[in-house]
Amino acid sequence: MKLVLATHNQGKVAELRAILEPHGFDLEGYDGPEPVEDGTSFVENALIKARAAFKHTGLPSIADDSGLAVEILGGSPGIFTAIWSGSKDNVANRRLLLAQLKDIAVEHRAATFVCTIALVTDDSEISFTGTWPGSIAFEEKGSNGHGYDPVFIPEGFELTAAELEPEVKNSISHRASAVTSLLDYLNSL
Repeated sequence: MKLVLATHNQGKVAELRAILEPHGFDLEGYDGPEPVEDGTSFVENALIKARAAFKHTGLPSIADDSGLAVEILGGSPGIFTAIWSGSKDNVANRRLLLAQLKDIAVEHRAATFVCTIALVTDDSEISFTGTWPGSIAFEEKGSNGHGYDPVFIPEGFELTAAELEPEVKNSISHRASAVTSLLDYLNSL
């Protein structure tokens, strides 16, 4: 089965292709126009992107929207995770988050990574959400991963996500959970 991943990020295409191909799914990147992500949730934004790719290609399309929800910040940065500092600068985003939490005690630094993957076909729209609970560290550590990985400590670990081996992270993350649910659904068709 051929699927389109609604992203221009070739790294994300390669990552999901490696997961889906062994299960018989041929994943290709999206070359169409970027839709305006004006939804108010991860689900809405994932569906906006998947619908745009489906409309452009006519092929079953998937898209993900993900981010970090910090409990003491009322779930923020949430859908604004990638632009929390006002730009798509990962370092600036992490530094702003750490500054916002600098006087917050360890027991109040709970956070959850969230990933929603939407699938749009000619006869259905469905989404799958995975979560990865943890907390925010006091400083950046590690060089694996990207985004907020250097400041996110997964539940049950003392290391940040950026200190974990990629194979470990990719098997327990929010994205891994959402992709597993997507695969279960696709394999049931």
